[in-house]
Amino acid sequence: MDLNQERTWVISIHVTDLFVDKTLRVNGDLHVGGVMFKLVESLAVPADWSDHALWWPEKCLWLNKSRVTLNQYGVHADAKLHFTPMHKTMRIQLPDLQLIDLKIDFSVNVFNAVLQLCKEMGVRHPEELSLLRPKTVSKDKKAVQAPIATTINRNSRASSSSNSSLNKGMTPASPLTPSHRTPLHVTSPVSTMSRTSMTPQTPGTPGSWVNGMSPQALTRSLSFDENLYSQLVHSPKLASKEALLYLPKHKNLTEKAVVNGWWLDSNRSLMEQAVQETDLLHLKFKYFAFCDLNPKYDLVRINQLYEQAKWSLISEEIDCTDEEMLMFAALQLQAEYQAQVPIHDEVDSSRNAEDHDDIDAALNDLQVSLEGSTLHNAGDITSVPELQEYIKHFKPKRYTMKGAKKYYALLRDTHIYLYKSQEETKHKSLHQINLRDCEIQPDVNLSGNKFIIRLFIPGPEGISEEWLRCENEEQYARWMAACKLGSKGHTMADSSYNAEVRNIKQFLSLQKPSSTPTSSGERVAPRRPVQPVTVPEDSILPANYMSARCLKKNKTKLVQKILEAHNNVSDMPLIEAKLNYIKAWQALPEYGLTYFLVKFRNSKKEELVGIGYNRLIRVNPKTSEVTKTYRFSTMSSWSVHWENREVIVDFEEEKLAIKPLSADCKIFHEFLGGYIYLSMRSQDKNETLNEDMFYKLTSGTCA
Repeated sequence: MDLNQERTWVISIHVTDLFVDKTLRVNGDLHVGGVMFKLVESLAVPADWSDHALWWPEKCLWLNKSRVTLNQYGVHADAKLHFTPMHKTMRIQLPDLQLIDLKIDFSVNVFNAVLQLCKEMGVRHPEELSLLRPKTVSKDKKAVQAPIATTINRNSRASSSSNSSLNKGMTPASPLTPSHRTPLHVTSPVSTMSRTSMTPQTPGTPGSWVNGMSPQALTRSLSFDENLYSQLVHSPKLASKEALLYLPKHKNLTEKAVVNGWWLDSNRSLMEQAVQETDLLHLKFKYFAFCDLNPKYDLVRINQLYEQAKWSLISEEIDCTDEEMLMFAALQLQAEYQAQVPIHDEVDSSRNAEDHDDIDAALNDLQVSLEGSTLHNAGDITSVPELQEYIKHFKPKRYTMKGAKKYYALLRDTHIYLYKSQEETKHKSLHQINLRDCEIQPDVNLSGNKFIIRLFIPGPEGISEEWLRCENEEQYARWMAACKLGSKGHTMADSSYNAEVRNIKQFLSLQKPSSTPTSSGERVAPRRPVQPVTVPEDSILPANYMSARCLKKNKTKLVQKILEAHNNVSDMPLIEAKLNYIKAWQALPEYGLTYFLVKFRNSKKEELVGIGYNRLIRVNPKTSEVTKTYRFSTMSSWSVHWENREVIVDFEEEKLAIKPLSADCKIFHEFLGGYIYLSMRSQDKNETLNEDMFYKLTSGTCA
């Protein structure tokens, strides 16, 4: 035997498309591209193998760098490799609970797979979304998957490049209309919403499409397929009774924390995380920081976000008051009826209105730049606006048997000073509240004339709670806006103060029962009003619009209450109704918090940590009370201690070592880094996605 023969060995490769095993004699210096070339030659099967790559199941690793040698990958004679397609068909559940079948690249990381998926759907800012494993075990311990009405088939690649086992148990039927909503299981014959033939795109550098495609081109990418585009923009109506069977049910914050352990790692591929092509994954908005929701380009994105918000409220993932629930029901009802307007009419209307809005905004900016902001005193542009008026103050934990006392309150900078009367403002205050880093929560009941601002104030001994009770909604809007800014370290001189006051007033106006439609000028982001919609009472099933808790509390005249609330929004166009729904959802106290069950270093008890777009909070899992708030603006660094599975977060006030229990520490770290990345984005429509920066902030490989 010669020397070259001694340096070679036999490697076993399973060809998944052909269900055959091949053996090749190779040496360690042979590069991966050479191995695939020898394999294809030995197969002698005329086919397009360009989408195939080598997969090492034992190491859970793609050998997709064709110039790297077997020695560099650590492949030896005992290794068993698979020669398999990189693009495989996946079933994805969208935020609106529809299912979509399409090809996804299993060899790239999840972040790039989501980029490709969002490109197919025409969704901008794909960094806001990610993939989530579904809950697959029901109460009777049987595996279940969501029976959703419509399956959209977007496969465009030839069947020769996919596994032959792909479509087992899946029998395509004739196209389904939105009115035919039958339960759908992956293991049973399905009704497929087929799409017209589409020319396959040549794969390029992962994510490169973002830099080369304008928002206009992205919006038009699906416009030639009217049927598919319509279903992504106007989701088929789905009964909540059916949907709730497959949505996660959370009895408490600890159960919410468990669900957040199901997110996939954005920096690893689907195959590396044991995802198979027969699996079902959920595509959802992961980060609650949305950039530039623009009806010109984002009809699909706005609808999917609206649908995720809707189901989060109906399933009680996020709680709200009864009056707020009626407002959401009214907006949902209006959106459903306005969805009957043809798509192109809605698009043209929203685009024309948006053009007028852009002009108005530009003129307003010019006026402010020439005349100065109305928030400053005309005589002294250096003065900071203040609030001075009587208001009621209450400490619920300390004076539980006493009512609120009226004080003369002075809000200056980020502090509130309380005095017995206006004349005593020149003296020392009776009580002082530092708003910086406070948690601000509304407690409003319009029918009971209740306008309370709940302040959760951090201190050396923990969180103390204090209330401010306002006399009316005008006073409430002023103080709530100022308190929100103060909690972020901003004063009333901030340019967003007036807009925040208007938003609060508009949010309250939508909750008022009304017998006549509200004029469009009172609403958030007003657009061209439409002919008011008249809704028959017998067409409303309250269970499709409200959470189970609200249904139990309001058993009588619920349809009438929904219709009264609908009068406020009955002349809203579709896009405006959805945007108002999203904006009202964002105003809820529980909005945007992702919970994890954790242990802190040197502590034996379990706690909850909530991560929001601008802060991290500690929560008592038994009482659900916030014990401390940390603002990202005070965070200097964060990193992962992989041996201890701890995330180290360094704030100005203290350094935290957090060990997640309900999720892998990588997922926890990814939320921190993801929100930091999103906070660095600008409103520039031409800004490109910086993938390298996203990886640096979320991978856990650098501090």
